[in-house]
Amino acid sequence: MERITFITFLLTAVFSFSACVANHYHFVNINLNWTEAQRYCRVNYTDLATINSKTDIDEMMKTVKDESVQRVWIGLHKTQKKTWKWSLGNPAFYTGNDSHYQNWESNNIHVDGDCVCMDGQNGKWDNTKCEENKNFICYNASSEEYIFNSPGMNWRDAQRFCREKHTDLASVRNQNENQTIQNIINNHQGSEKAWFGLFRDSWEWSDLSESSFRDGILGENDKNTENCTAVSLVGPHKKYQYWNCDKSFPFVCYNKFVLIQQNLTWNEALKYCRDNHVDLVSVESQQIQNSVMNVVKKASTAAVWLGLRQACALGIWFWVNGEIVCYQDWAAGNGTGVEDCSDTAGAVQSGDNQTWISLPQTDKLNFICTNYEA
Repeated sequence: MERITFITFLLTAVFSFSACVANHYHFVNINLNWTEAQRYCRVNYTDLATINSKTDIDEMMKTVKDESVQRVWIGLHKTQKKTWKWSLGNPAFYTGNDSHYQNWESNNIHVDGDCVCMDGQNGKWDNTKCEENKNFICYNASSEEYIFNSPGMNWRDAQRFCREKHTDLASVRNQNENQTIQNIINNHQGSEKAWFGLFRDSWEWSDLSESSFRDGILGENDKNTENCTAVSLVGPHKKYQYWNCDKSFPFVCYNKFVLIQQNLTWNEALKYCRDNHVDLVSVESQQIQNSVMNVVKKASTAAVWLGLRQACALGIWFWVNGEIVCYQDWAAGNGTGVEDCSDTAGAVQSGDNQTWISLPQTDKLNFICTNYEA
């Protein structure tokens, strides 16, 4: 019986929460430098704003009510290491290891090449300077089509064109997509190479999000002293700008997780989150755990409910969003299945090392709701 109930619960979770809910952005009209703004957001919200798409920029801008504000800090900043990213930066577009597929021409990746093209003859990838002019492949999400474009442009102009006319430069998530794009290039220009959406830079988000969305002038005016990013509000196009991190601007925070300082049972907490937010939080990665650890510091109870419960008959823990637990951070002796699992749920300790524990669902604790469904 419990197996049937569990399967029903999973199906309900999956189909009830499939839509993506945007980050809740919060404009803060205080002039701070980037580091101070980051600290403020982490204390009062989740972090400085992370942006996944142009839609996110539009949503973020709606929160800026002061027309005199010319630019705002966001969470993108420069690091010491370059990493590969896709131009189509929304994490929801990728599942599993889709974002990590590679098909390089050789193991000798060029030191000075930050943008990637594909050979129409063999489908292999080659990185070269972004300033070179090449034909390119766009992706249209509405029709799920790849579009060959000629004459050639440099990589950043090609990116801009694809975003204006379609969705973005094409991503390659697996061998089938690689073969499809190779065939398109070969049909149009033989063995010549064409740009697609892979690039590398040394920028990352404050919350360590995997979003690779970039906009505006990034990469075109890369000065060593300008290592933090603001969004310009001047003119019709809201673009990223480099600035020295010591400059003082207003800023935008986001709030993905909300600590509710009410003492409720697990079922009451679940209902509260679904009525007032999206759901109880599911912690499926170290990145999310880091954010949760930051949020629970303000809890008034020794532990805080998570969206985690146990199916005794199956001997597994699962999240309320329908996912089986893979990433785990249990305290010693918890989550093993040997403890009394009848009517137990998962919580995170608000003190000590903030690991997970299992408790009776009837205990009354603070809890964390999420405003985001990935």
